[in-house]
Amino acid sequence: MLLSIFGAWPPAANVSCWPMPWRRFGLQGCSLLLGALFMLLAAPPASADLMLFPTRIVFDKNQRAAQLELINNGQEGATYRISVVNRRMSETGEFSAVDSPLPGEQFADALLRYSPRQVVLAPGAGQTIRILLRKPADLPAGEYRSHLQFDRVPEASGASSIDAAGPKLAAGEVGVQLKALIGASIPVIVRHGETAASVTLAGLELLKPVADQPPILAVVLERSGNRSVYGDLGATFTPQGGDAQGVGKAGGVAVYTPNPSRRVKLALQPPPGLVLARGTLRVTFRERPDAGGKLLAEAAIELP
Repeated sequence: MLLSIFGAWPPAANVSCWPMPWRRFGLQGCSLLLGALFMLLAAPPASADLMLFPTRIVFDKNQRAAQLELINNGQEGATYRISVVNRRMSETGEFSAVDSPLPGEQFADALLRYSPRQVVLAPGAGQTIRILLRKPADLPAGEYRSHLQFDRVPEASGASSIDAAGPKLAAGEVGVQLKALIGASIPVIVRHGETAASVTLAGLELLKPVADQPPILAVVLERSGNRSVYGDLGATFTPQGGDAQGVGKAGGVAVYTPNPSRRVKLALQPPPGLVLARGTLRVTFRERPDAGGKLLAEAAIELP
């Protein structure tokens, strides 16, 4: 089973179940247990086996080449197959596969060449992926985006069947062995000709708190122009007669073309003793520090 998480890089996870007696659970019980295992596998693990740097690549102006570093941070060797895929971002930030472009969608897959196409990484080993950009002379101005995807390849060695892979099962018992191979991907963006974008923050709302959950701030990033925007969200609260204090942040928030907006829910973490009432809640959207940290947009609401 292959699960891909786009924009993050969780490791491959191994889950095995030995044994699972038919006579104890029955067919329905086995189905329920398998369903629970699939749900467990879908949750991102806490640590990463594959490390990628950088986590996004942007071709701008006359740049024609870039490189990406892979590092196997796990305890086992791993093989990764590399491909270019096209993804569409929803209004809430989820990605989905694209069969055919919608109006305004421009993908970079036809513009990119990369090498190698597959890598074998020993524990702690690294590999450089080289990416070349080839733009046709008649390419229209604008931004083009695809994703470089890394899929872990199952090991060919080892047992070829459940009977050989696990403990000896008694009569009437069935064994199940599941292995989740979780991939990763990063955006590759090509900007050609004159491109520009602006962003504003709207729809600020402090949502009604849920028991034992942090307060949530809803905000809408509204984008215009022919390129994406990318940066960090930050929230501060200034009580009446007091000083501003940081209460929340989210790094690496993007609104990709052609999307005009993205809805974000920012979990706030006020310092102990700070009550979000009778003051000003302000949100900023800035370029990432490595891009200069320029303020791109800000907005505020007054809390009673």
